[in-house]
Order: sequence, then structure tokens, then C-alpha cells
Amino acid sequence: MKKLNISLLVLFLGVALTAQNVRTIFTVNSGWEFHKGNLSQKAISDKETIWESVSIPHTWNNVDAFDDERGYYRGVGVYKKSIIFSKKDANKTILLHFEGANQETEVFVNGNIVGTHKGGYTAFSFPITENLKFGEVNEIVVKVTNAFDENIPTLTADFTFFGGIYRDIYIEKMNQVHFSTSKYAAKNVLISTPKVTKKNASIEFKGHISNKTTSIKKIEVLQSIRNGNKEIVKEIKTNFLLKPNEDLKFNQTIKDFKNPILWSPDNPYLYQVVTKIIDKKTKEILDESVNSLGFRWFEFDVDKGFFMNGKHYKLMGTCRHQDYLGIGNAVPDALQVKDIELLKAMGGNFLRLAHYPQDPVIMEACDRLGIITTVEIPIVNYITESKEFATNSIEMAKEMVLQDYNHPSLVSWAYMNEILLRPPFKDNPERQKLYYKSITALAKDIEKVIRELDPYRYTMIPNHGSFSRYVAAELTEIPMIVGWNLYAGWYGNDIRGFEQYLDQHHEKIKKPLLVTEYGAGADPRIRSLTPERFDFSLEYQVYYHTHYLKEILKRPFVAGVNIWNLADFASETRHDAMPFVNNKGIATLDRKPKDAFYLYQAFLKKTPFIAIGSKLWEQGSGFTDTKDGIVCTQPISVFTNQKSAVLYLNGISLGKKMSNEDKTLVWQVPFKNGKNLLEVVSTNDGKTIKDFHSIDFNLIAKNLDSKLVPFESVRITLGSKRYFLDELTKEIWLPSKEYTGENDSWGTIGGAPFQMKNTSRQNYSTDQSIKNTNNDPIYQTQQVGLDAFKLKVPDGFYELTLHFAELISDKEKEVLAYNLDANSEKEAENSSRIFDVLVNGKVIFENLDLLKEYGSEKAVSFKIKQLVTENNGITISFRSVKGEPILNAVELTKVF
Repeated sequence: MKKLNISLLVLFLGVALTAQNVRTIFTVNSGWEFHKGNLSQKAISDKETIWESVSIPHTWNNVDAFDDERGYYRGVGVYKKSIIFSKKDANKTILLHFEGANQETEVFVNGNIVGTHKGGYTAFSFPITENLKFGEVNEIVVKVTNAFDENIPTLTADFTFFGGIYRDIYIEKMNQVHFSTSKYAAKNVLISTPKVTKKNASIEFKGHISNKTTSIKKIEVLQSIRNGNKEIVKEIKTNFLLKPNEDLKFNQTIKDFKNPILWSPDNPYLYQVVTKIIDKKTKEILDESVNSLGFRWFEFDVDKGFFMNGKHYKLMGTCRHQDYLGIGNAVPDALQVKDIELLKAMGGNFLRLAHYPQDPVIMEACDRLGIITTVEIPIVNYITESKEFATNSIEMAKEMVLQDYNHPSLVSWAYMNEILLRPPFKDNPERQKLYYKSITALAKDIEKVIRELDPYRYTMIPNHGSFSRYVAAELTEIPMIVGWNLYAGWYGNDIRGFEQYLDQHHEKIKKPLLVTEYGAGADPRIRSLTPERFDFSLEYQVYYHTHYLKEILKRPFVAGVNIWNLADFASETRHDAMPFVNNKGIATLDRKPKDAFYLYQAFLKKTPFIAIGSKLWEQGSGFTDTKDGIVCTQPISVFTNQKSAVLYLNGISLGKKMSNEDKTLVWQVPFKNGKNLLEVVSTNDGKTIKDFHSIDFNLIAKNLDSKLVPFESVRITLGSKRYFLDELTKEIWLPSKEYTGENDSWGTIGGAPFQMKNTSRQNYSTDQSIKNTNNDPIYQTQQVGLDAFKLKVPDGFYELTLHFAELISDKEKEVLAYNLDANSEKEAENSSRIFDVLVNGKVIFENLDLLKEYGSEKAVSFKIKQLVTENNGITISFRSVKGEPILNAVELTKVF
């Protein structure tokens, strides 16, 4: 079928409001005590047990997931809290509701277990009324574990599995006759719109009503729809008879809602639905639920892309992980909402919640701000071929659908991200075929469940870039949309492979296409004048995204794309320039935009936009253009959707640039020592927009003994082409160069930059983290086999610091599973080196053996006091005893 039409569901923000004396909902986030480790019931009550006071949201991995020790605590944590319920509550039904705890949870009330839950990313509720002591102190104990369990997704993934109760906990009090949420913590009232046009819409309401009394109840269910001004525009009511202790399923339909105001990214208009249970005899409101409702219809076309309400939208957006700098996944609601506001500010209209359902405030914000979304369950990389794993996966799918069912922003359910990335049984092809069949069977089961629960939305499987593998496993046939996670130009060498892959899909798979991931890593501390793959520079990330953006926009059959990722996120197994972090975000872990973010604004925003790049760098440094010069010329990029712009440096025009297809204008800026104020101005159609950026530039003379620019200090990383910013000291480390002779002032003599062996992925620097430093890039490159490093500084007294790290280990290095390159495995290298270090002919270190004395991949620094006389400068010499000498970085400061 070439075109898939869906008349939409519609929907609900998920915020249940409270009528007085009807239903009370409040958080119980404060006053908890926490113990890291498992405890028996006796130990929980023991006064000798040590507890820590905490508030929810909480995780126990916000520190250890970022330290130098491999791994982080994956085990049990115990929470307890005392709470008093009034005797008046004895005739209420009381629920304890968790928005999320990772990943297995047991809940006890007064020593009695009231429920268990498996899965770390969906909500769950337990009735606790029967276990409470009204008018007395009640103890709630919650045991949570994030330990690996082969039967609970996620098994492995490129993100950190933070443990703890990391989302809100609520108490819900309700009358004995009330809307029930079922064991899946579903919304009180499920709302859909099976048919929507500009002139008319139908609405279906369904749910369950519980009668916990011993008498028959005659009730009325009233649905009141209010517009944006909270005026009632439509009502429907139905009478029901509730038997004692009955759980009644109800359905109501409005067939003729006239002239609905439609929900869309351009106009995310929300109605309000107030649903009441009314006692027919007493007219008392027994329960009430307030939800948001949006009307729209949408379709994905194989050739033309995505349409909503008959209008074409190119879906442009990001993926999102839920953690934040310093606090892990225990993120306050306000910060979560800011992520959606950030996406909107980018010009985005599309969000993939990867790889799991997220906090309810995220979907609420998407509804409110007009961000179209997809949501998925966390089956990632591979499965366990067990009945329990399949059951847990199905349960997660049901929870996901029933909890997020009502959101107008949501257009697709997804599952099985990159499920064939790391298939087992490589040495047993026949067994591997059976494994693939197990995946296919599970995918069909999940697909069936989702479509039965929600016939109004699409389904999707996001695959990694192994076309034939997914076709053979039928995973391109089962879902309604095919998603591809593509990284040509990052994990693959040739960036043009991206557009070739898109065209291959369109030719061979007649289903709608989403690019569900694409991205390149960028450490905000790294810049480069010659960017290249895997240098983690901000400039390479811009280059990568510029190429992808232009190819995406050329192809109408690409319905939508999700950048990987909105922001950097925790991934404890990564050990690149930023250890323990996947830095493919276009914003940092604390949500500061990188240059690529401004690139997307220039491409996507419909209002006039201009921004100077390099905003994350308020410092600059470099050598003068000439020996007698007083400026250092470096490029500055400006991102804009305007026709032209003029850049000013300290009030002086650097000329006018005309727009281009890259939406990026580049000026060569002659920076002077000290403050440099940049101002870019664009005037088009009588409207002027501006942007400013100030850079404090540390100018270093090309001739180190220059009188015009007296030498103060310099910092050089060897074997590197990158500029590195120490965010703590604000010092900039410059790339090295070769010393070319007597007319030169500094550089390396002999040797070559370090390169990793036996890898097709990268050889720029080591891919391992460096212990005992936060500035890994200083130590991740080095010059190998050098004879000397020369600095022709003027006479004076200096502080010279030599930085070393042995990058060749004597143990086999772990292959990172997420580099998505089948040829990335490398052989373990066994090597040793011993060498002498001399400064101006004097032996400073004799028989230096870094591996033996300090170990591999550890930062080692030596500070040396050095007097320079008779214009001799400083020469650091290396004498091999065994193997090749190395040097990672040099730091030189003139004391006087």
C-alpha cells in the first residue's frame, strides 16, 4: 500500500485535576530515607542501620557513573517514609502512584508487600487502602534495583541505567465509586477521535468505573468539552447501573462535533474535557477527571512525506534522553519542560523519545507547544529468547500505549531499536537464524498488541544501517513505518553514504521513511581549523550536519528526521574525549547550544535569525600571523537565514557577506590581544537583526622572544590538530607543529603523532579515557619517537610542565559496542618504553617507565623550574633506552 491514511486519535495531556472532596492527588516526594544496598525487614527496622535523607526524584548513580572507575553501582536501593492518613480516609480508595523507578520495584506498606513492577520507564500504581492504619503512623518501604536482568529490557544500550526512584511519587485518594486505571496505570478516561475533518469530528471516550461499595449505584457519566476560553461547547451524558464491587467498562461517543479548531504544530489548540461520575440519586459528584483534547488527522505518504490536516510538514527534530548534568535522570519537571522549549526554539517540530517513555510533563509540553512525537519501549540491541522476556516486553508495550494514549502530539509507537546490532551466535549460522526468527516472532506479537490497543496511530521499528540484515529478518515488513539510524561520515568513512542509503530505501522498501538517528560527536571544549572525523570538534559536527541537512531537504520522501541527540547524555561505557558521555548532542549536558544548534535555527526558523558561532568559547588564543605582527587571524562563522550580513570587530566592519546554501557565513577575523567584541548585523526588507559575542583573546607571538607581544605562557598538545579549552582555568591549549629550523621559534623535532592500530574507525587519538584528569583531550594525543621539543623563549625564569600518558596498554582493550562499525575491533598491543628526559642538556628523568611506574591511560605531569640564559631558550630532549619516547603536552609559563 503506497499511502497510509489515518484519521486521528486525539487527545489528552495526562494531567488529572481535582474537584473538591472528589479526588485528591498530591506528591509524597519529601521526607524519604535511603539506604544503598539490600536490607531485610528486620534490618529496615534496626536503629543501627544507616540511612541518608533524600527527596524524590533521586538516583544513586549521579556520581559513580562519571568517575574513573569502570562500571557503576547496579544493585538494590531501599527507600522508606512515614506517613499518617486521617481516620476520615478510611472510607476512601487510596493508591500509591510511581511515575518511574529503574528498574525492578517492590513496595511494602507496614511490612506487607502491596505490589511489584518490572521496567524502568513506565508508571505504575498500587492500591494500599487495606494495608493502612488510619490515624496512625504508616511506614512505606520501596526496594528498587537497577541490576542486570536478562528478562527485562533494556539489556544493553548506549546510555547509563541510572538506578532509583527518579520520577514523582503520588498519593491518590478517591471515593469508593471512581474511575479506575487498571494494572497498567492507564489514564482514567481514554479519548480518541476516529474521524476528523475541518467541518466535523467524532469523539470516543472509554474507561472503567469501580464500585467498591456493597450496594447498587445508579450513576451518570457526563462529558463536558470546553474551548480555549473554558466555555462549554459540547456535552454528552450516559446512565449506568453499577453492581456491588463491580468494575464496569464504559464507552461513549460524540459523532457530530461541528467545526473543530484543529491541532497542529502551527496552532496546537487544545480543548478541555471534564468527565464526571454523578450519583443519580444524590446528584453528588463522585469522581472527576480533567483532560486535554486535540483534533487532527494525519498520514505518512511513501513518496511525499508527512501530512497533518491536509498540510505537508517536514518533520525536523531530535531524539531526547532524560538525564542532566550533575543529577543523572532525577531531573525536576521545570528542566524537562525546558528541553521541549529548547527544541521549539531550534525550529524543530518533531521529537523521538528514545529509547523509552519519559516523564508525563514531556508529552504534556509537546501537546502544548506543537511538537509531533514518537514513543517507544526500551528493547535495544538484542533480546533474550525467553517467555519471561517476551511477556515483559508485551507488558511494557501495553503500559506505554495506555499511559500515553491521549496525546494529540503522538503519531507513532515504536519498539526494538537497532535490535540486530549485536547478534549472538556469530560462529553458528543456523543458531543465529533461529535467534532472528525469535526476534521476528516477538516483533509480530508486539505489533499486534499495539495495533489492537490503538488502531489510530502508526507503528515503527528503528534499525541501524544494515539494510540486508533487517530485510532478511522481515523487520522492514512488520511495522507501518521504517526508521533508520544512519551515521555515514561518523562511524562510516564516506559521508555520501547517507544519501545513498536513503535512495536505496526509497527504491526497495515501499514504506514511509524516518531517519530516526544521525549525528556526530562534539566536545564543547574542542575546536579545529582543519576538522576531521572523530576529532570531536564543534566544527566537524557543523560540517556533518550541514551535509545531512541539505540531503534531507532535497528528498520529499524522507518524512522526518531525528538528530541524535538534542543534548549530550550519560553513557558510562564511553571513553572518548568526554568520558562517560555520548556527546552527539547539539546542546551540552547542561543544555548550552553548540554551533550545530545555531545551524539548525538558520535552516528551520521561519522568523529572521542570525547568530555568531563559538558562543561556548569566550576565550581565544593563537600565534600572531607574522613574527612582528600584533594580530592572529582565525575564522568566525555566522549562521543566518538572511540574505546578507556585515560583521564588525570592535566597531570596525570586516565586510559584507551574501547568503549561501549552507546558511553559514565565514569571516577571517584579526584578533588582538585582550577583549574583542564581535557584532553581526543583517538588514533585510527594512528589518534589522543583530547578534554579539565577546572573546578575550590571548595573543602569543609567532616569534616567542618578540618585544611587541612579550611572552607570558603557552600550552601545546602534541600530535594534535585541535584547540582545547580548559573550562575550569579558561586556558586554551594549542595544536602542535613541527620545528622547521633556525628561523622557527618552537615545535617538535622528530617523531610522529600517535595513531591507533588495526582500526577502520579512527586513528586521530586514543579512544580510551585518561584517569586522574578531567581534561582527557590533553593526554589523548601524543608525539611518538620524538627527539626534542624546542621553545626559543627569551631569557628568564620559567615553570615548565611536561604532561605524559601511556596510551598503549598491556591488557586487551574493550571494544565499544556502540561504534556501529563491524571492523572496529583491534588487537591488544603489548609494548613497553623506557627513556630519559633532558632539559637544556641536563637529565631530569632517567629511565622513565610510565607504564611500570604509573600504569596505562593515566595522566602524569612533572613541573620543572628552569632558568634560561644567554638566549638559549628551552630544549626538551628525549633519549631512548627501550622503545620510542613520547610526550603528550607542554606547558610553559614565565615567572619573571
